[in-house]
Amino acid sequence: MFQRPKGRRLAVKQLAVVGATGAVGREVLKLLDVRGVPLGSVRLFASSRSAGKTIRFRHKDIVVEDLAKADFRGIDIAIFDTPDDVALKYVPVARDAGCTVIDNSAAFRMHDDVPLVIPEINGRLLSKRTGIIANPNCTTAIGLMALWPLHREFTLVRVTGATYQAVSGAGEPGIEQLEREMRETTGVPQTNIARAPAFPHRIVSNVIPHIGGFDADGNTSEERKFQQEGRKIMELPLFASSIICVRVPVMRAHSLALTAYFERRVSVQRAHDAIDSAKGIVLRDDPARGVYPTPLSVTESFDCEVGRFRMVGGVANALQFFVCGDQLWKGAALNAVQIAEYIIAQ
Repeated sequence: MFQRPKGRRLAVKQLAVVGATGAVGREVLKLLDVRGVPLGSVRLFASSRSAGKTIRFRHKDIVVEDLAKADFRGIDIAIFDTPDDVALKYVPVARDAGCTVIDNSAAFRMHDDVPLVIPEINGRLLSKRTGIIANPNCTTAIGLMALWPLHREFTLVRVTGATYQAVSGAGEPGIEQLEREMRETTGVPQTNIARAPAFPHRIVSNVIPHIGGFDADGNTSEERKFQQEGRKIMELPLFASSIICVRVPVMRAHSLALTAYFERRVSVQRAHDAIDSAKGIVLRDDPARGVYPTPLSVTESFDCEVGRFRMVGGVANALQFFVCGDQLWKGAALNAVQIAEYIIAQ
């Protein structure tokens, strides 16, 4: 389990969750409560469609406010989980009002003056005062939790592989589409008005090798993020990745099957030792006994899991492995809450 930073734990006067009614926003609130983050008051913001609703948090009903009318003065920390265009509009407003913003969108991740943080990897950046802190892409966060301790042991060069990404990575529309199609395939009548499909094809009994928009070279935006964000977080400007991102009919938690190439010779035992000494990642690697990571084993877990370590035939500097993590938690809400904990501890 993740170890919180040591020191005095002072309550912030006011924390805001922006996008509080969405899938990640609800998980942020759950984690703030479960982890006992010391807070004064909490304010919740969402679009005008959700304004006026109430959400219960720590035995109180909190009314959701309209983001378009938000006044961020007096708010110490704001955790944003909104689409990129909304973040571009309102994150600077919150920052300029004196708020420290933890943003889960892709809008500011690659800005030179915005730290892109996974606390277990580059949490030291949080000691510098900054108005905006970016949360990484969910797949990047989960993959790097396994890659970082291996990099420290062997020095990472490049990664190839594939992802198996849960529908909740597409938010409420993705969850709704899978649930609707499951009902339809079992003959249960539809009882609510469905949104537009979240995916370009049926997801039940299917996998879709398409997450994000395609570029001229045939890469999707999700696939590009892994290399771009990995370079920034690990401070490896020459790090290269070639992965294919696939949506699968799993409700929650992402998985990645990776082949990693390093500068030095590798061994499975040394890889095990590196993982065992790292925070936020658990070794589950006894395949003969059915011990390896699965999406269900990491659902609502603070830690990611990695296993199925093996050498690549004839290659002395490469390892293959399988890593899973709850993308609503470590891939989004948990990482943001961990950043907030660091800020509060300072």
